[in-house]
Amino acid sequence: MIEIKHLRTLQALAETGSVSAAADKLHLTQSALSHQIKQLEQQLGCKLFQRKSSPIRFTPAGDILLKAARDILPRLYQAEATLRGLASGEQGRLFVGVECHTCFEWLMPVVRDFQQAWPGVDLDIIPSLTRSALSLLGENKCDLVITSDPVPTPAVIFEELFRYEQVLVLPPGHPLTTRSWIKPDDLREQTLICYPVAEERLEIFRSFLTPAGIRPAALRFSELTLMMLSLVDSGRGVCVLPRWLLETVPEYAHLPRRRLGEDGLWSRLYAAMGADQAQLPPVSDFIQRIRTARS
Repeated sequence: MIEIKHLRTLQALAETGSVSAAADKLHLTQSALSHQIKQLEQQLGCKLFQRKSSPIRFTPAGDILLKAARDILPRLYQAEATLRGLASGEQGRLFVGVECHTCFEWLMPVVRDFQQAWPGVDLDIIPSLTRSALSLLGENKCDLVITSDPVPTPAVIFEELFRYEQVLVLPPGHPLTTRSWIKPDDLREQTLICYPVAEERLEIFRSFLTPAGIRPAALRFSELTLMMLSLVDSGRGVCVLPRWLLETVPEYAHLPRRRLGEDGLWSRLYAAMGADQAQLPPVSDFIQRIRTARS
């Protein structure tokens, strides 16, 4: 049976032109290499090269086997390199599910830096608007989820990324600008502009309004942060956004903002992943890059 060592021997013979030089290249004795070739020729029932030619001249049978070696060995070396890369985390995939509309403002620069540092890792972002990205994690359709909802899930690890404050953004001259901070009841008569997701996924409902039994007079939805701010600027409602996000849109710096509650409304963002993914160097590096970007 033809083995990988036989293909490597034929390739070494072609590259060096002699049995002795091929033996040195393969770190074998000349007698060991000659014995290996003789056994292979006996198995195949044909000679592979002319013994007394210099440099070595292959027979038609030897040419066939040499062609196979030149075709197979590079692919084998590439497969070995890929497997080593997968084992070390230097190659592979990293699909990131995102359950955070405002994350994209800071996430894309992190992604660009990561891709430069890990060129062998195929990273892709999977936005989750209609279903929980944690379900995609359970179905192995993503490897890591950025979420503000650390729902206890079997075999899933949650690591806190960072903590941030959400504030109420108001139109210029709005009556609530006279308040130093906002109570839930202050929003009873307001139109609240928010992202089109379930209320239980929005911190303003989950941790501020719903516990107080308060609902705004009306809701208006927008998927675009800048559109939300434009609507607020034109007096069509109020919205709640992360304080850090507002610092990235200087064109709306004139909009008043107030704390929600005397101590503020604070959210935490988490990275959710399986235990196996948590051990991979690219995953831990990606998480650290997020923390560094938001520190």
